[in-house]
Amino acid sequence: MKSTISAIDFGTSKIVTLVAENSGSARCDIVGAGIAAYDGFLEGEWNNKEHLNEAIQKSINEAESQSKRKIRELNVGVPGEFTRVYAVETSVTIQGADPHVTPRHVEKIFANADKQLSPVRGVVVHRSPAWFMVDGGKKTLEPVGQKGTELKALVSFVVADAFFLDDVMARLRDMTITVNGFFSSSTGEAMLYLLEEDRDRTALLIDMGYLCTDVMAVEGDAIIFQKTLPVGGGHIAADLAQGLSISLESAEQIKRDYVYGISTISQSYTVSSGEGVKSETYTQEQVSEVLEPRVDEIAEMIKGCIEDSGIKLGNWSTIYLTGGGLSLNRGGRDYLSAKLEKPVRDTIKRTIKLSSPIYASAMGLMDLIIDTIESKNVPSGGVAGGIKDFFRSLLGG
Repeated sequence: MKSTISAIDFGTSKIVTLVAENSGSARCDIVGAGIAAYDGFLEGEWNNKEHLNEAIQKSINEAESQSKRKIRELNVGVPGEFTRVYAVETSVTIQGADPHVTPRHVEKIFANADKQLSPVRGVVVHRSPAWFMVDGGKKTLEPVGQKGTELKALVSFVVADAFFLDDVMARLRDMTITVNGFFSSSTGEAMLYLLEEDRDRTALLIDMGYLCTDVMAVEGDAIIFQKTLPVGGGHIAADLAQGLSISLESAEQIKRDYVYGISTISQSYTVSSGEGVKSETYTQEQVSEVLEPRVDEIAEMIKGCIEDSGIKLGNWSTIYLTGGGLSLNRGGRDYLSAKLEKPVRDTIKRTIKLSSPIYASAMGLMDLIIDTIESKNVPSGGVAGGIKDFFRSLLGG
């Protein structure tokens, strides 16, 4: 029997609504996607709340048209801008003649973490373990059955601002759409696009969007640190528009086409403001003089954020880049790598449909929703979900 799952993701420049079909033969098939440009958000507020409903409705209508299904319920992704991450370390004592970890001890770990977190302003939308450790041994995500007298764990909580939850729920209610649940888009993105072995060594994920850049440290099945920087690809375009005295539309075109790291070959950028308007051509040097100082500033902010996070990165820790702000540009990842003085990789492709980095957040959100639905069938005390099977379904397996 087929079931339909719908989700909506709020980026800094676009709203994406996805409709997925779930069945025995294909666990997840994206059958509809609606994308609507809008003015996004910055520093915890909508930039143009008067036109927000129009953009939401447009995104939903397009997804309905593609999927040929009426959307009456939605799962909502909460952007990193509207969340805070808390990592809580806690422990429990294991007693008995033959002390070993049971599901009850795992449940008690989470209960203890809940108590240590409270009170907190906002609503917990995600809770997951970064690691478990028995008697100071090796970190693991599967502690049940191990012998020892103490179980320690690092548990991550993603707490959403009540403003976002209440506002979005009210807007969707006015459209006669019910909210099934709220999910952390950042968590879904990190779990989908970062390899398990990289997460075990603590990895960083940098998502540079249009108006914001999310910097996330990920360990195990959890985000253990997240900060949203109020800069992105849109600020690069704005600098170009001002510095070259061109329209923002032309600046966007140059930003998208810009190639980083060119020194020996001749490169130029030609833009036109419209039909009948003379085209203008700018050299690599003209563009780089305006564009690269802003990218350097963003890189410095990212570097400072990593240093101030307190997260210890090992020699094997990996940094990944996604989002449309820089990763789509030829040489962009290498340029950022040089500025951070650490290797930066592109996230691996997990999907066939909507595989561009600009859809990483939306696809990660849908992945997390599917995983959450499946985990409801895991017995009490279970930790893992069905995320690997979801990977295969997206790849057509």
